[in-house]
Amino acid sequence: MIRIIDYRTAQSLIARKTQRLEDAERIVAPILEDVRRHGDAALLEYARKFDGFEGPSVRIPVHGTLQPEFGRAVRIADANIREYARLQLPIEKMVEYPDGRKLGQIVRPLDSMGAYTPAGRYPLPSTLLMNIIPAQVAGVKTLCVACPHPSAEILGIAQWLGVTHFFQMGGAQAIAALAYGTATVPRVDRIVGPGNIYVAAAKKLIAGETGIDFVAGPTEIVIIAAQGNPEWIAADMLAQAEHDVDASAILLTTSREFAEAVAEALERQLASLPTAAVARPSIDNNGAIVIVDSLERAIEFSNSFAPEHLALHDRELLGSIQNAGSVFLGPSSPEAAGDYASGPNHVLPTSGQARLRGGLSAADFVKVISVQELSPDALKKLEPAVTTLARAEGLEAHARSVEVRSV
Repeated sequence: MIRIIDYRTAQSLIARKTQRLEDAERIVAPILEDVRRHGDAALLEYARKFDGFEGPSVRIPVHGTLQPEFGRAVRIADANIREYARLQLPIEKMVEYPDGRKLGQIVRPLDSMGAYTPAGRYPLPSTLLMNIIPAQVAGVKTLCVACPHPSAEILGIAQWLGVTHFFQMGGAQAIAALAYGTATVPRVDRIVGPGNIYVAAAKKLIAGETGIDFVAGPTEIVIIAAQGNPEWIAADMLAQAEHDVDASAILLTTSREFAEAVAEALERQLASLPTAAVARPSIDNNGAIVIVDSLERAIEFSNSFAPEHLALHDRELLGSIQNAGSVFLGPSSPEAAGDYASGPNHVLPTSGQARLRGGLSAADFVKVISVQELSPDALKKLEPAVTTLARAEGLEAHARSVEVRSV
């Protein structure tokens, strides 16, 4: 049964159960180096060893159809994800200042990207939508998908999205192939998407070779609610818990009576949940209901935890939120809606990385390039500042490159 604890004893939750990334890094480092050195030969060897792949090439044709009901769901999700992604793109602009400076920025897409799409316990076609659509909105030309065991739905979505570079590969070897390139797999500019600990470790190690979104850990949700429908809260916690035995679902509330009602609802729902074999250990080992003395204390706890998903049943609390991957406001905004179809991306930072950034967005697939143009008068006005700073650093040629223009 889920723990009900006082906030004064809840600090251990903030520390999180750390994954053994160091051990995973030692395991995947030789795989990365092998693929870097030997390309397709090593990639095929690992694909056969770890994924049971039997074909002559990891590149497979993209073919499939969307069943009518599934297709309707995909079209709704696509429209909403695409609409939200367009909102996230930075805009090109140029501003002219009275002193003669013209300053601005241009926005250019990355040339290529790689979308890692898990297909282990649960094949995740929704993740393919979340990975590919923002890149398409950004204008990325070469879209690569890596998936070790693509389901019919994943292949159908890939075809529907127009993906032509699909590779049946997974694990560290897939990350290596996308980062370094092989004769079959193009080298990409950014790799995105969740995966297991070995995928996470591989992404961490190749981050200097290519861009990544973030190193993801177990999924998590924090819910802040002083009151509400216990059945709804319990359902939201279980929706997170069924992902993985290491997932965590935490409720912060000021009411012990409400906490006990949610705990009872969790037990009732677990009794009939088909995924209870995963959700039960997640709830028992990593879940918690924390009794706080005020909602302000709940916000303080949440900001320290920096959760991947944050559900606020009181929208007035939003102004105090500093750290969260994605926020779900009000009792009618379950996290599952964001997982699939409401619009914002479900590829989100975990393990406290929401202190540093939000979720995957179209902006991750573009470069914002600064542009400046100075009139002769503007340069003349800047000359004293530039030359003084340059000579303070001992960079005489810098200073002279400005002065030569005023001779």
